[in-house]
Amino acid sequence: MKIREVFIVSSILISILIVSIAQVWSTVWWFLLFIGPLILLGYMDLLQTKHTIRRNFPIIGHGRFILEKFRPEIMQYFVETDTEGSPINRMFRSLVYQRAKNVNDTMAFGTQMDVYRVGYEFMNHSIYAKHVDVEKPQPRVVVGGPDCKQPYAASLLNISAMSFGALSKNAVMALNKGAKLGGFAHNTGEGGLSPYHLKYEGDIIWQIGTAYFGCRKADGRFCEDTFQKQAQLSQVKMIEIKLSQGAKPGHGGVLPASKNTDEIAAIRHVEPHTTVLSPPTHAEFSSPEGLLYFIELLRNLSGGKPTGFKLCIGKKDEFIAICKAMIITNIKPDFITVDGGEGGTGAAPVEFSNSLGMPLREGLAFVKDTLDGYDLKKDIKIIASGKIFTGFHIARAMALGADLCNSARAMMLSIGCIQARECNNNTCPVGVATQNKSLMSGLVVDEKAPRVANFQHATVHSFLELVAAAGLESHENISRNHINRRVDMNHIVSYQDIYNEVKTGSLLN
Repeated sequence: MKIREVFIVSSILISILIVSIAQVWSTVWWFLLFIGPLILLGYMDLLQTKHTIRRNFPIIGHGRFILEKFRPEIMQYFVETDTEGSPINRMFRSLVYQRAKNVNDTMAFGTQMDVYRVGYEFMNHSIYAKHVDVEKPQPRVVVGGPDCKQPYAASLLNISAMSFGALSKNAVMALNKGAKLGGFAHNTGEGGLSPYHLKYEGDIIWQIGTAYFGCRKADGRFCEDTFQKQAQLSQVKMIEIKLSQGAKPGHGGVLPASKNTDEIAAIRHVEPHTTVLSPPTHAEFSSPEGLLYFIELLRNLSGGKPTGFKLCIGKKDEFIAICKAMIITNIKPDFITVDGGEGGTGAAPVEFSNSLGMPLREGLAFVKDTLDGYDLKKDIKIIASGKIFTGFHIARAMALGADLCNSARAMMLSIGCIQARECNNNTCPVGVATQNKSLMSGLVVDEKAPRVANFQHATVHSFLELVAAAGLESHENISRNHINRRVDMNHIVSYQDIYNEVKTGSLLN
């Protein structure tokens, strides 16, 4: 039985019991002085739409907010370890909540970072800072190479890949409606294109994974007909082939049987109520040339929409081989999404999430430099994905070569994720990463969607303010010289010194 149903039934029974006993023992009426307000509070929790925790857990859900009032650091400022093994203050969750709720996101008492810690990074500013025109539309990046017939003008920050199945339908709808409100794109993840991605008409990046969910035959192979039918929907703006993801590169996705409902199975074209394992690699190609021919096929079937691929860098020579194949075949992707090894997932083996895959910064620099070296970058946009929370994260990624960014974790936080880490158990208390109808119903789409748009807009604005503070006319002028990193107590170096750029065309010889 649902927790809210338990509360309703128990509150009614308790009230009836008190009234009945009071008929023969009048003293019992005094219990209503204590129980009555609690019952009233519970019903107020059930009726409100702002806080999912209170809707799903009436009365007891207030415990979380009480902890935040007395000790904010318990819920908002917890220490975690970054990829270098150094302790960092995770204030980002609090920042996302503030921006999503459109409240003051400034910090009192100055920097929260240890500026003398090895690994501390900062951006160069100018005494001739520029002014940011808040009335001016935020800049967009046109994605589409020479073979693309329907280029897409993308926002600088979009929703990264998260599948329906991993996320609830309410979470998917809140994200997509937020994308529609804010004018940015929503990546479906490899779980297929669902009605919930389409309901609010937000721009879609359709991701095609190794299992070809939503466009597969009975034997699990790719189906051109079903792909073409959905890829040509006007709402679908780009096609992304997933080679690997940062959280578990070289490992297929897992949809537990508890999450594989009849509806999800129908969307993915699989057997319901069974654990579905995605293959670790694609069956439609097994070589760099095969990948490019598959890209060409999907681009043609979609009507010429921007088509590219996503990967976490592993063996460098494999990516170099793809670049060489682009020259030989004269087939180029319209974009490449680079995911960092620090990327997240609902479930992954610990060894894969902690110890496999190149981190985002190194991966970005390598992809940008390799494309430049083979004189390919001019036709290909780079999308960065991997713990993008703030405007500085966007600036750092663009300094290393990204043209735009995707964010998954921060977008989940904006719709109420509290990082309960129950994603793989189907028991997410805030209805984000679960197929439990009772829990997901607490997430009110109309309440959460504006928060997605608020967070995205505020974060892009903060990035543009950083660009202006650096004295730059455009975000396109950010270079590796603008970002600095402390490498030891006595030395600070720029990204240009750490990630030496490759001259355009230098690898062709």
